Amino acid sequence: MKIAMLARNAGLYSHKRLVEAAVARGHEIKVIDTLKVYMNITSHRPDIRYKGEVLEGFDAVIPRIGSSITFYGLAVLTQFEMLGVYPLNDAQSISRSRDKLRSLQLLSRAGLGLPVTGFSNSTQFTDDLIEMVGGVPLVIKMLEGTQGIGVILAETVQSAKSVIEALRGLNANIMVQEYIKEAGGADIRCLVIGDRVVASMKRQGAKGEFRSNLHRGGSAVSIKITPEERSTAVRACKTLGLRVGGVDMLRSNHGPVIMEVNSSPGLEGIEKATNLDIASKIIIHMEKQLKAKQTRRKRTPKS
Repeated sequence: MKIAMLARNAGLYSHKRLVEAAVARGHEIKVIDTLKVYMNITSHRPDIRYKGEVLEGFDAVIPRIGSSITFYGLAVLTQFEMLGVYPLNDAQSISRSRDKLRSLQLLSRAGLGLPVTGFSNSTQFTDDLIEMVGGVPLVIKMLEGTQGIGVILAETVQSAKSVIEALRGLNANIMVQEYIKEAGGADIRCLVIGDRVVASMKRQGAKGEFRSNLHRGGSAVSIKITPEERSTAVRACKTLGLRVGGVDMLRSNHGPVIMEVNSSPGLEGIEKATNLDIASKIIIHMEKQLKAKQTRRKRTPKS
């Protein structure tokens, strides 16, 4: 295969591992800075250009699009899709996962377990919003936050109201969620490829920290998950249309509840925690999917 990887920083662990895995399996891979791509969007002769060169001949594309450049990154990915290049995750599924509120609504409609979540534009009914999610303590999340940034634990009604009113005063979109105390500051990250969970780890927040993100000093160990947790992770990715995804969930008293589904999951934490070669599993999955696509194309009768 000739693979394009859309990534701003080729030196990140995940990106280097994917390149290593692709090369080890005999593929050609080119890392492309997403923001330096420009496009000719026409119906008769669309193309993609990079540093003065027309990008062509690619079989597959791996989107590693940072949340801060989602809009432009998805435009570039869509252009690759228009040219018939197979995407590891397509633009529509990434768009669903990046919209935290919409993704929770889709997961809820699919009957998957979620923490009780409230969303409001007005601060006029903040008392009722707090009561709706079970009172305090509760978690307030900015919809644009990543890696634990913009996630606040409010332990009193007054602090919750103050934070909500302050953030809405800045026109920040937020959601309010019940605090799953029994999780003990830990969550589970399941790495889904296709219709299987290929790896899972437990992330524990640092002492005094309720957020379990590794970027915030948390630790990670391999963990054996239950059949229900496995099924929940796979269904979550299928609901959003992701072929590869990182599903974050908490163990609550009423079963697993999904916190977030990541369309570009980092590989460093989970590879080191599980000693598994996740990068190669991703490349092998792409090989199989591309082969199946080519087989279907050959079987389709020409009109």
